[in-house]
This record gives sequence, structure tokens and C-alpha cells, in this order.
Amino acid sequence: MADRDAFFSPALFRFLRDLKRNNQREWFLKNKQRYEEVVTTPMAAFLDALRPRMKKVSAHFIVPDAPFRIYRDTRFSADKSPYKTHAGVQLRHVAGKDVHVPGFYLHFEPDSVFFAAGLWQPDSATLGKVRDALVADPARWKRLIGARAFRERLALGGEMLKRAPSGYDPAHPLIEDLKRKDFIVSADYDEAAACAPDFVERVESDARTATPFMKFLTESAGFAW
Repeated sequence: MADRDAFFSPALFRFLRDLKRNNQREWFLKNKQRYEEVVTTPMAAFLDALRPRMKKVSAHFIVPDAPFRIYRDTRFSADKSPYKTHAGVQLRHVAGKDVHVPGFYLHFEPDSVFFAAGLWQPDSATLGKVRDALVADPARWKRLIGARAFRERLALGGEMLKRAPSGYDPAHPLIEDLKRKDFIVSADYDEAAACAPDFVERVESDARTATPFMKFLTESAGFAW
């Protein structure tokens, strides 16, 4: 464990629980300083510490200065709650313009803290490139998702088609992976882990474990690793 104070404290999760119970503009404005003290300020310090570590994993992913905005886009939602009740941050590929490119993600929510990596809801052209890469080199794919460290720490997830995608053999040995609409892996933490001094090391470790998977996706999608 690193010899330093933790970046986050239980106050982060207390704030988010309180926000969920009081998801109103008036309450948030009264507690905005608290939000900055327990969420945005420690998050900025954490990201500063994570940045040089992630650069060693790959120089092509941007570690931002702050988490996603807490304000919800309610224009097309029946839920008009103005604020998100979690804090999230994406480490997006430098060539990408939105969240649908290869990236890493961290999520902080009461009872749901996790690290994720992969390709979320890519466009059809990018998805086709990844599927074609699986068909072209199935041994590499099976090797990387079958690695012991990968299996012990990371879980594959994401949405899947019910049937084989058009143009791909339904009897292909990797058909279940070819059905994927997302290529995502995740690792869970509890709140205590997020509030521990070694949390940045744990995130770096999970990013390194995900590296063969991310390298495959990133290069298959046509981006530099």
C-alpha cells in the first residue's frame, strides 16, 4: 500500500446517497460546496495521480481533469431528476470524439464502484472491423480472454444480438463473441477499496490486466495503441 492518504473518503458516498434522496436544484445549490470538497476536488487529485500511470499503459488515452458533468440531460427522458447520482470518468482514445470509441471508465456510486474497459456501442463500421478481426485471428482472441489474470479479475459483458450478425457463420466457434454489440470488461470494487490509499494502484493494475483485450480492440477498430 502506498504511504499516503487516500484520495477518496466515505464522504463521497454519503454525498451521493443524500443526493439520491434530495435530487432537486435547491438542495444541490445548498450542498454544492460539499460536492466540490468530496467529489470534484479529490477526483482531480486522483486523476492527476493516475495520468502518468496510464501513459505507461498507452499514450493514446486521455485522462481528463475532471469527471463527467453531474447535470443530467433530461430533454428526452421521462425522468426529470436534474442530477446524476453517481460520478463517472472516461479515459477516451485521443482519436475519438465521443464515448463510442475504445476507452477506460471508472464509476463511483453507492454499492456500485467499478472499472470498465472496451468499446461501448460502436458504430456498425467499427463493430464490423472488430468482428472481422475475431474471425481473422480467433487464436489471439481466445488466448487473451482465456489468460488466467483476465479470467480471475475481469468479466466480459455488454449487449448481445439474439442471432448471428449478418454475414457471419452461425456455426463459427466464436459466434457468441461475434454476437456482441459491445466489447466490455469490468472489475468491481467495494466502497472501502475506493477509499483506500492504494486505489490508484489497483486501477492501474486492472488497466494492465485489460491491456491485451484493449490492444486488440483498439487496433482492430483502426486506432493506434
